[in-house]
Amino acid sequence: MSDPKQAIMDQVRQQAALSNARALIEKVNEHCFERCVPKPGSSLSSAETTCYTYCMEKYMASWNTVSRQYLGHVQQGVQGQAAFGAF
Repeated sequence: MSDPKQAIMDQVRQQAALSNARALIEKVNEHCFERCVPKPGSSLSSAETTCYTYCMEKYMASWNTVSRQYLGHVQQGVQGQAAFGAF
């Protein structure tokens, strides 16, 4: 039988991850589409597709870097609090 508190924490983490993924897709679409498709038409040109692909890759790499740094700081804070509470 699993711990109900852990199950709730897992659900919250999953919901947060889903929310972050949605925000990432929203920002990529907003930022890269505006940058790479100045005059939307019925289809994307080769140049627009290439621009959008590179923009999306850079944006996602940046997002991942920032996320890793943020999580590292949060984990350090949690560890620091745990160490402080141990005294």
